[in-house]
Amino acid sequence: MSLKLKNNYFLLRHGKNIHQTVKKDIVYEWPDDPEPCVLLEEGKAEAEAAGYVLKNQNINLIFCSDICRTKQTAEIVAEIIGFSKNKIIYDARLRDINWGILGGKTKKQAWEFFNGDPLRKFEQAVPQGESWNDCQSRMLNLLTEIENKYAGNNILIVSHGDPLWLLECYFKGLNYEEALKYRERLIKTGEVRKL
Repeated sequence: MSLKLKNNYFLLRHGKNIHQTVKKDIVYEWPDDPEPCVLLEEGKAEAEAAGYVLKNQNINLIFCSDICRTKQTAEIVAEIIGFSKNKIIYDARLRDINWGILGGKTKKQAWEFFNGDPLRKFEQAVPQGESWNDCQSRMLNLLTEIENKYAGNNILIVSHGDPLWLLECYFKGLNYEEALKYRERLIKTGEVRKL
């Protein structure tokens, strides 16, 4: 895909949930934990704040991961910006990274799978899961579809930390080492960034 986009994109990570607090050292299960991760009160406040950041951006379209925490975030934002919740487009390609058999394990256990070398995660998929490259590919697949269908729109994409980071890395043209360094600036919960 050309780096020249026909639409303007705003990226938003879902608001804070239990995986940023008491379960911060546990990997998400796929596609969500057995008890879906709902937004904490702080996460709802983050989504509201994002809504006010986006209020004057004339958002025409909202694409959102079909997982509970992102749906809640998108709906809060939609209400604030005056966008019909019924027009939010939910897409499984915007889901978080699939950790496969490591879902529900500790992050320490998950990284041991890669022998402590995060560079391996770009190309090596976890059994029953995916690699970072797999996740990036599905994000780009959706973005290509959007670019082929729309032009001149202000589009909000509501997703998760890793998918949004991988999308940014692609458009910044970062190699694996640069992408890992950029991961230190992983989009925060409730943060809005322009692509």
